[in-house]
Amino acid sequence: MNATENSRGARAEREDIADHYTRAGLLAAIEDGVATLGKTPASVSVEDLAPVDEFHVGGREASEAFLDQLGLTPSDRVLDIGCGLGGSARFAATRDGCHVTGLDLTHGFVSTGRTLCDWVGLGDRVSLQQGNALTMPFEADAFDAAYMLHVGMNIADKPALCAAVHRLLRPGGRFGIYDLMRTGEEPLQYPLPWASLAAQSRVGTPSDYRAAMAAARFTLVAERNRRDFALDFFARLRARTAAAGGPGPLGPHLVMGDTASIRLRHLVDAIANSSLAPVEMIAEKAQ
Repeated sequence: MNATENSRGARAEREDIADHYTRAGLLAAIEDGVATLGKTPASVSVEDLAPVDEFHVGGREASEAFLDQLGLTPSDRVLDIGCGLGGSARFAATRDGCHVTGLDLTHGFVSTGRTLCDWVGLGDRVSLQQGNALTMPFEADAFDAAYMLHVGMNIADKPALCAAVHRLLRPGGRFGIYDLMRTGEEPLQYPLPWASLAAQSRVGTPSDYRAAMAAARFTLVAERNRRDFALDFFARLRARTAAAGGPGPLGPHLVMGDTASIRLRHLVDAIANSSLAPVEMIAEKAQ
């Protein structure tokens, strides 16, 4: 296969990923959910939006425990890779006072996320833009920290991703990963939240990530398997949903659409049988 064919294949894969996440009418659905809460775009808070815009296992609770390990401060410039709707970026900017730049492949996520930033008055501290994580358009040493939450399952070339992040971090900067990783041999059932078919999934093992970070000259400083936390989180979510007679007005079902229940069921089953686990990794660029 020549370079042109490789380029076309990569472009087609990126378009396939963006199409997978694109949901028509997402902003309107979120606005309807906000209204059901008795709020308006002018009165809704970052906390109110958390159930829909923290699109990863554990939601806001997971983001808090994960971002704590990066030690963010108000002077930091932070990169959110695969930012989605920007929920974690808004949380970090609100809690830690830092400036966050978010990058995501899906145009609809970025445009919706910018509107949500305007609703909560964070347009000056959170900047979201569309782009490819393997060719990020930023200068070297531009960021004090970087992170990604449930992004690597869509990226095959993890060494290239880690190398790209390494270039963008200042010496001593930290890179946090919170991804679903392959931890067992049981076949995965599709669709899953990040892929409708097995051919679309790029889920890797913890060893894949460790090797990619080492090749990029990162030092791994912490790793934590969050399987037990995930199972507890989903059990609590099921209980709340049953007590309420259905999902709340804001939640991941708005992002995943009509297939949300089967995608989540397959995910929970895979975590329960130890085929998958959400895993945190914190790495550091040498001083």
